[in-house]
Formats: sequence, structure tokens, C-alpha cells
Amino acid sequence: MMEVSNSQEDKSAIVEDADLEAVLLCQKGDVEAFGILVERYQKKMLNVAFRMIGDYEESCDVVQESFIAAFRAISKFRREARFSTWLYGIVVNSTRNRLLQLKSKKTRLTSAEFCPDLSPGKTGCGCSCQEVSVPQNSVLEDLERKERDAQVQKCIGLLDEGYREILVLRDIQGLSYDEIVSTLKIPMGTVRSRLFRARNNLKDLLLQRMGDFS
Repeated sequence: MMEVSNSQEDKSAIVEDADLEAVLLCQKGDVEAFGILVERYQKKMLNVAFRMIGDYEESCDVVQESFIAAFRAISKFRREARFSTWLYGIVVNSTRNRLLQLKSKKTRLTSAEFCPDLSPGKTGCGCSCQEVSVPQNSVLEDLERKERDAQVQKCIGLLDEGYREILVLRDIQGLSYDEIVSTLKIPMGTVRSRLFRARNNLKDLLLQRMGDFS
């Protein structure tokens, strides 16, 4: 077990050193170095944004905006935390802002904008009905897995924002408690209590939607 732990620490140190090298180059005006950081972290940041927002296109926009903000602020990065932790903080803040925008936009929508086109010859989704073949077992299993994943994502989206952030950063992204403290700027006790409540709330929501999934 100790060998595995040391190996993980070694990999983390290598990545951190590589990040620092790229950051120092960026601070000297090397745009290509920032591209390396984007490539290294874009999937992780997209996962954070998507888990919090639940919409892929909106999440892509948030991540793009976050990287632009990070590039503009890279000269102010003082290595008080890991670059990845600093970047997570930018993405979380950008996601919060986007959620507020989406919430405000939703309140302005009228019921007419939600009305489906039910013209003759069309289905409620606006597309023609087509005969489909019965999926094979492997396809059915894939569909069931995707449905479970979709239900989990819906339940995550129902959590309070503070709980959702903690859960995504800790249980999905695997950040340490110290990294979460640094990212969200909240005390360790708050991190632990919110995570405990977030896990319990998520379990209750999953039980309501999916039954006994244990």
C-alpha cells in the first residue's frame, strides 16, 4: 500500500512541477505553454462544470470563459496553491455566475416557449415517428447504464449549490479536503459538514428515483 501511495505522490509532484514550468513560461508571454495547460485540464474542468450545470453546451462555454479568465490573470498567480486548485476556483466561480444567469433567464421565459409543436403528423418532440429495431442485450445494458448516469446527474442537479460543489470536487474530481478549502475559501469544518449532508441528500434523492441501488 505504501508503494502505491508513494507512486501517486510522485506522479502528483511531477504534474505539479510540469504545471509550474508551464505557468512560468506563460508569465513570460509564452502562449503555447498555456495551450499545454488547457490540454491537460480541459476535460477535468468540463466535468466539473457539467456536473454542476447539467448542460453540455453551457458547460463548454463556462470552461472556455474560465480558461480565458485564467490566461488574463496568470501573471497574478503567486503559487500560494497548486495551479490546478487555482483553476478549479476560477471554474467554480464562472459556473456560479452562469447558473445565476440561467436562473434569471428561466424566470423570463413564458409558457408559450415551452409549448411543443403538435401539428398533425408530428410527435410531441417535433420529429416523425420511425420504426426502430429492438436493441440487443449489450445495447440495452448500455442504455440502462446511461439512464442510471442520467438519473444520478439529475439528482446532483437537485442538490443545493453549496452541497453540489463539495460533492463534485471531492467525490467526482477527487480533490483533497485542503484543496477544496483553498478552492472554495471556506473552513475545513464547513467542507466536512457540507460533504456529509451532500452525500446523505444525494442518497435520499437516488432512493426516491431509483429505489434500493446499493
